[in-house]
Amino acid sequence: MENTLIHIDIKKTLLSSKGVMTLEVNKDIPAESFTALFGPSGAGKTTLVRIIAGLIKPDSGVIRFGDEVWFDSNRKINFSTQNRHIGLMFQDYALFPNMTVEQNIQFALDDKDSSYTKSLLDILQLSEFAKYKPQHLSGGQKQRVALARAIARKPRLLLLDEPLSALDSGMRIILQDEISKVHRMFESTTIMVSHDLNEVFRLADNVVCLEGGKITKEGKPQNVFTDTGISGNLQITGQIASIEIQDLINIVTVITGNNNIVKIIAFKDDISQLSSGDRVLILTNTFNPIIKKI
Repeated sequence: MENTLIHIDIKKTLLSSKGVMTLEVNKDIPAESFTALFGPSGAGKTTLVRIIAGLIKPDSGVIRFGDEVWFDSNRKINFSTQNRHIGLMFQDYALFPNMTVEQNIQFALDDKDSSYTKSLLDILQLSEFAKYKPQHLSGGQKQRVALARAIARKPRLLLLDEPLSALDSGMRIILQDEISKVHRMFESTTIMVSHDLNEVFRLADNVVCLEGGKITKEGKPQNVFTDTGISGNLQITGQIASIEIQDLINIVTVITGNNNIVKIIAFKDDISQLSSGDRVLILTNTFNPIIKKI
């Protein structure tokens, strides 16, 4: 496949809450793409990320990164995590409590370049906290440090395992923007585990849905999660996932609290004060939607 950075074709037997399950994935990930892994708890999302990272060994298969084979069960090849040159960010931060913010970032670097560390601190708005230790930081600040450390070695592959799940909705939106900025700036290929549809819509180019260890759907989020119908006669609250700008009308995709997708037709004036991530109330009278920020 042209432009493929990662080829994954693996099997791994797992013990899930429903009994024995086989994780079986055959997937190519394009270079510089942002791919979300989405699905219910126990579907195999985190295990797949850890297999790609080299933290869990598959029972069989192949993982190829560009021209480099990271894992091949037949040829007895299994690169260590350190030799895969990837960036990892998990939901538990895993910061060193005895190190400052600056030292946590520099730990990931072979060359303790202070000017480069300073640039990372600036990019992620951490400069004023450089000498702080993790216990003195908020949850959002800790996540920024974890992200800075994950990208410190400029990895071609960034792996994120539900990195924002412990944050409130406002901070999640802010950190989503930071992750998107870093992804574009470093031109990395990013794979993210998420259970948040709004997060998937805001960040991902592609989504892979896993259930019972198998890929059930894949493609662009708007194609995977929505149908062609436009909803009418609604009175709901939700969060804007995307606004598709068109010539005369716009399509606003809203995710409700139950992770349902609603698509609404709106005119330019209706959305002039709205953007992705806003909480909104939608009232419709036949096909005349009113969208209000709340």
